[in-house]
Amino acid sequence: QVQLVESGGGLVQAGGSLRLSCAASGRTFSRYNVGWFRQAPGKEREFVAAISWNGGITYNEDSVKGRFAISRDNAKNTVYLQMDSLKPEDTAVYYCAADPRLIGTMNSGSYTSWGQGTHVTVSS
Repeated sequence: QVQLVESGGGLVQAGGSLRLSCAASGRTFSRYNVGWFRQAPGKEREFVAAISWNGGITYNEDSVKGRFAISRDNAKNTVYLQMDSLKPEDTAVYYCAADPRLIGTMNSGSYTSWGQGTHVTVSS
């Protein structure tokens, strides 16, 4: 497993941008698939985006299409989530997760390592 630490959350007005970072420990992080999930108060955890070890990308098209972009810098052991055109409904705790297997990237149960989460609040 790897240890993950998210950062970059905060308070932003609707229409603004934030970039979340997921920093990982471990020399083999480049072989891990990484996903971003979010959980709003009173709601279930929701898949946001994922990037595989070889660069394949999946988005939750219904909720973040065209607004969010996931990327990774393996030299820095970091995965990013660029969030633009933020909406109040994007308010949630955002978590990154990682796993070395490529099984069900949108399924939170597929990931074995999780960060502690970073809060994102979008005001209207």
